[in-house]
Amino acid sequence: MSETKAKPSDNPSIGEYLIRRLQDYGVADVFGIPGDYVLSFYTMLEESSLNTVGCTREDCAGFAADAYARVRGMGALCVTYCVGGLSVCNSIAGAYAEKSPVVMITGSPGMRERIHNPLLHHMVRNFRTQFDVFEKLCVAGTELNDPQTAFREIDRVLAACQRFKRPVYIEIPRDMVHVRPEIQLKIEVKPPQSDSRALAEAVEEAAQQIEAARQPVFLLGVEIHRFGLQGEVLQLAEASGIPMTATMLGKGVVAETHPLYMGLYEGALGQEEVTKYVESSDCVVMLGTFMTDINLGIYTAELSISDCIYATSEQLRIRHHHYHDVRLEDFLRELAERGLNVRQPLPPAPTDWNKAPFSLKAEAPIKITRLIDRLDEQLEDKTIVIADIGDALFASTELTTHGHTEFLSPAYYTSMGFAVPASLGAQVARPDARVVAIVGDGAFQMTGLEFSSLVSRHMPVIVIVLNNGGYGTERLLHPGEYEFNNIPNWQYDKLPALLGGGTGYQIRTEGEFDTALNAAWQDMAGPSILNVHLDREDCSQALKRLAERMSKTV
Repeated sequence: MSETKAKPSDNPSIGEYLIRRLQDYGVADVFGIPGDYVLSFYTMLEESSLNTVGCTREDCAGFAADAYARVRGMGALCVTYCVGGLSVCNSIAGAYAEKSPVVMITGSPGMRERIHNPLLHHMVRNFRTQFDVFEKLCVAGTELNDPQTAFREIDRVLAACQRFKRPVYIEIPRDMVHVRPEIQLKIEVKPPQSDSRALAEAVEEAAQQIEAARQPVFLLGVEIHRFGLQGEVLQLAEASGIPMTATMLGKGVVAETHPLYMGLYEGALGQEEVTKYVESSDCVVMLGTFMTDINLGIYTAELSISDCIYATSEQLRIRHHHYHDVRLEDFLRELAERGLNVRQPLPPAPTDWNKAPFSLKAEAPIKITRLIDRLDEQLEDKTIVIADIGDALFASTELTTHGHTEFLSPAYYTSMGFAVPASLGAQVARPDARVVAIVGDGAFQMTGLEFSSLVSRHMPVIVIVLNNGGYGTERLLHPGEYEFNNIPNWQYDKLPALLGGGTGYQIRTEGEFDTALNAAWQDMAGPSILNVHLDREDCSQALKRLAERMSKTV
């Protein structure tokens, strides 16, 4: 950690310094909704080179910033005190759970306003309540209430966001935004270094175990994407010929058209050939993988610790040996540089898979599996697919991601309502991408009016609404005619008329879906929404298998 004194002419205010440091980390856009406690900082944002993106709800701003961070590397949102901040809790919780580096910025009452502890609007219990809540949801946080430490705190918190790939919290009392500290100290926070001896020993033990294995396999997780380690993984796989698979949360971490890629590993919920190959391996190399219940097929995975190498940003375990102070980035890079010399031919892996060409049955009622098969034919390089939870997610696991195709979904935290606001964040992050959001009608009714932000910004996002009149996943988990699983039937395709832009399509057959998808794909003037009517009993095979497992625990 080192500090340098700023030049006398460089005398930014606290708010200006925060904006500057966000830009240093590659943040170009800030999502949110203004409010009186943060208006002064919002004015500063508006006058800066940062682009402010207004949203319809604070939680939508959080989802948008989350998706932006997953695509671009770091995201930010700015909301007011408590009524705005507490509305973002769910979005930030999801970002923490799934390691998405989001900077949560909020205003608060000025320090001078707090004298004698008055009852100010928006306040809950005391002035620290919001800070205390987000302390549980973020990897680091600060209240910029002291001019002499404000810059240090900004640097510390942003460095934590970058290092841990998790959300952080920055609160600015409104009378501190324009304060210019007399002593300008900038702190450079250096990331911790790996213990060189532990690193060398871990790399050698891992390499020896992999090289001696009869059937090694790489199981890739979301951290490979978060830390930008795809190149190292591909170097390892291609040089050794070791096949790769991925968890559901890690879907799309490498191109699924790669000749060494087998598909998703989901325990008993996934493809039988992939599950069999992974679970018969005598050396599963889990890289950046979270062992969540969904990733493990509701704990139907059968993996032995003694046969595993488990490397994440938080721990490194090789069989029963634990290595401390070894960073994931260093471990993978050193392992890639060392190289792997697999001595014997590996058993053939189920990597040679090609989907049969889609044959349209124009008059047939549309079904979820056929919808996904048709959409799969449409995907191309630079496509971003965003799947909400439920069958929007489970059916979408059958899509094939290409070289630069992103696949985003809250596959661990599983919060409904992610996809539509996330499509806004992804399109802002990558204006050149073709963004497709797949969302159930229940999730759409939670946050779907963020479609209006796509309309106002003329963003050519394609939103596919899976309309089965209710919560399809819950119907399978708890069979029976229960009213609580039904929702009002909206005319989703009429929303463009209400919102003043975009194009809506009503779809009941394969032919109508094919026509609408082609038209939407060619339409770059604004968003499209496809209202796909599905039979309420229709679902993907993956969801059926999941429901069979989960219904035993509900």
